[in-house]
Amino acid sequence: MLIYHFMFGPDYTAGCPNCSAIADGFNGCAAHLANHDVMLWAVSRAPLAKLQAYKRRMGWSFPWASSTGSDFNYDFHVSFTEEQQRSGNIEYNYRKSGVSSRKDAVAESEAAPDSGAAKLAAGVGVDWANFIREAPGMSAFALEDGVVYHLLGLRARLGRVVGCLPVARPRAQRTQRDGSLVSPSRRIRQRRVKRLLRLKARQSYGGPTAS
Repeated sequence: MLIYHFMFGPDYTAGCPNCSAIADGFNGCAAHLANHDVMLWAVSRAPLAKLQAYKRRMGWSFPWASSTGSDFNYDFHVSFTEEQQRSGNIEYNYRKSGVSSRKDAVAESEAAPDSGAAKLAAGVGVDWANFIREAPGMSAFALEDGVVYHLLGLRARLGRVVGCLPVARPRAQRTQRDGSLVSPSRRIRQRRVKRLLRLKARQSYGGPTAS
C-alpha cells in the first residue's frame, strides 16, 4: 500500500494547492498500481465529510481516509502541534533540522501578512502558522504473513518523485532470494530516491534515460 500524506488540516477549507496538483494524477496511477496488488490512498487530518466534498469537487476517485482524532499523522511526522512549531522541535524527512526553519517562517509571515506565503494559506482558509502544521509525504507499506512492514518514507521533493509512483511499488522491495520481504536500509533507500530524482530531472530536460 502507498499512502500519500495530503496536506488538508482540520481547519482548512480546501486542500493544499500543491498536494492537489500532485493528486490530479492519482486516478490513473491507482488503476495501474492496483493491477500489481498495490493500493494507493491519501490520508489527511480533516474530517471525512470535508475530504469527500473536496474529492467530489476535484473529480477524484482514489480512496481518501481521514486520520482525525488519531495520532497517525503525528506518528509519521507529517503533522505538528503548535508547541512543536513554536519551539522548532520538529522532525521531518528523518532529521530534526528538516523543518526547524518553520519557527522563523511563522514569525516572518506574521510580520508580513501580505506575503505570498500568507496568501497561499489564506487560499485554504487558514493563516500560515496553521497551514504549515501539516506537511506532505509518501509512505509505502506491505503485509506479509500477518505483519505490516513500513518500507519507505518520502518526505522532501515529492513533486519530482511522485511521478515515478510505479517504481515505488512495495512488491519491488522483495530483495531476498527466498521471497521473504525485507525493509531496505536507510542508506539504500536514500540512494534509490537520489537515482529517481536524477532520472526525473533528465526526463524533464529531455536528456537520456535509463532503459
